[in-house]
Amino acid sequence: MFERTVAILSEFVSDGEITMDSVLIDDLGLSSLDVINLVAEFEDEFDIEVPDRIIPTLRTVKDIVDYLEENAE
Repeated sequence: MFERTVAILSEFVSDGEITMDSVLIDDLGLSSLDVINLVAEFEDEFDIEVPDRIIPTLRTVKDIVDYLEENAE
């Protein structure tokens, strides 16, 4: 799951290493709009719907991987 997550994140991150502990906004330089677009990509890739109330809790790469492992097929 981490590898698939990094592959999608790489489309949004221009430079910097992506690790499980990377914070989307602080470490990877994503804007809040980038995060929303990123979530849309994950929804398409994994055929899931991420509720709006969950998006603010997805702060790190680990948060995303954990969420996908629990909710994606």
